[in-house]
Amino acid sequence: MNTLRNKVQLIGNLGNDPEIINLESGKTLAKFNVATNESYTNNKGEKITDTQWHNVVAWGKTAQIIEKYVTKGKEVAIEGKLTSRSYDDKDGNKRYITEIVCSELLMLGK
Repeated sequence: MNTLRNKVQLIGNLGNDPEIINLESGKTLAKFNVATNESYTNNKGEKITDTQWHNVVAWGKTAQIIEKYVTKGKEVAIEGKLTSRSYDDKDGNKRYITEIVCSELLMLGK
């Protein structure tokens, strides 16, 4: 581990159709959620599935590919980095969000 990096790799399913935003600058932005599942057996012998939801954003060519080919329910592998930011909501409350900025996407499944 000569260099530590901010790197995330996930395989999961889209929870919604991507939201595509074409900015005035000409850049394309895709926003979507990915669900990952982890299963385990509790001490009663019951199988438990824990689903985690991840906010993902993609820019440029990656966003354009997502716009064309990726829809709700599709299984994808993504690689990117974690980012955190804050914003003020419509009521003036400060909100915080952590997102994965997707740099690579691989479509899996059918």
